[in-house]
Amino acid sequence: MFQDDDLYRKILDHLYDGVYFTDRQRQILYWNKGAERITGYANDEVVGRSCRDNLLNHVDANGVQLCLNQCPLAACMADGRPREAEVFLHHADGHRVPVLVRAAPLRDAQGQIVGAVETFSEATGALVAGRELRELRRAVRTDPLTGISNRQGLEGRLRGILAELGHHQGTAGLLFMDIDGFKQVNDTYGHDVGDQVLRMVAATVRHNVREFDTVGRWGGEEFVVLLSDVPTVVELQPIAEKLRMLVAHSRLDLPAAHLSVTISVGATLFRPADTPESAVRRADQLMYRSKRAGGNRVSVG
Repeated sequence: MFQDDDLYRKILDHLYDGVYFTDRQRQILYWNKGAERITGYANDEVVGRSCRDNLLNHVDANGVQLCLNQCPLAACMADGRPREAEVFLHHADGHRVPVLVRAAPLRDAQGQIVGAVETFSEATGALVAGRELRELRRAVRTDPLTGISNRQGLEGRLRGILAELGHHQGTAGLLFMDIDGFKQVNDTYGHDVGDQVLRMVAATVRHNVREFDTVGRWGGEEFVVLLSDVPTVVELQPIAEKLRMLVAHSRLDLPAAHLSVTISVGATLFRPADTPESAVRRADQLMYRSKRAGGNRVSVG
């Protein structure tokens, strides 16, 4: 009859996935056969080494060295919460292997964290396909000039907001913006400068709303902002005014001039009977009210 530890080790060695344990200092205590197969590193090359030695040299898709900076094992031991990540490990033969990593804390009988376990599985096809699919979806919904959401992405978020409001109590706001005199900018300075203006306005608005709000380019020089959890127009007005003011105080430093633009804004709250079309139409009409009043102002309704 096997001792418990021997039995568990034999079971783990028969797993196809890689499995290893570390103590609180991230010293590797166990390395199964699956880990040997996936990485090319034998048990005796790894056990006793520390993750800080960067033997596997995990990097993410942006090239961040996780073993040194953002180790999932260290993070899960710090807060007790499991982690999952798509990473690229360094194989003993020198090449990179895409793997799906799952890390979880190990606790003793008193519930104290004494180490961590990490499992990892080869994900060559799934990882690449999943990443490409996410990038494709992002590209389809992103305006290539400004990097913010495009009209398709905004329409999807509009439908999502209305569905959320239909199921739960809550409110949300919509801002429709148009750059004042944009045709004159293009006629005077050319379309390259016009594109810079679009990027400047988009960046100003995007950086000055909350992370969970949505900023997008509706088309041409028109922008839409979707604001979650805005209870009344009393709260909506200062948000719109702040964005209007910040755009007016932004500028492009051109060789022969400092170029600033203003925006006209229509601001409204979603209503129970709204469709995406009716909400945008109402905000668009309010924006034109601002235009008729001379531009560089907010109309709320």
